[in-house]
Amino acid sequence: MTQAYCFKDRKKVEIKNPQKVTLKNGRPALKGLCPICGTKVFRIGKS
Repeated sequence: MTQAYCFKDRKKVEIKNPQKVTLKNGRPALKGLCPICGTKVFRIGKS
């Protein structure tokens, strides 16, 4: 699993329900949810 930083919990967490997305400039990214609080988390550069 891939980790992302949760700003609400202020620590790195595993991404729950990760989805691959592509930014406008063509870079890959992952978005998903924090398993602890449910906040959206985002990680650029992982696909």
